[in-house]
Amino acid sequence: MTAIVDCPVCARRTEFSPANRWRPFCSERCKLIDLGQWASDGYAIPADAPDPDAPETDPPSGRSS
Repeated sequence: MTAIVDCPVCARRTEFSPANRWRPFCSERCKLIDLGQWASDGYAIPADAPDPDAPETDPPSGRSS
């Protein structure tokens, strides 16, 4: 039995099998749209704003003294 999944870009139902060369996408177009989102930081995870009351710390330099 072949799994049927929703395309992550357009939500069209598509087969998730080796027969679908663009899986989990329904087409090359959707695959390229998703790639463009990654390349342009469209999937970035938002970060919390720094706490202005927190003490400033320097990141470790990675060098031993």
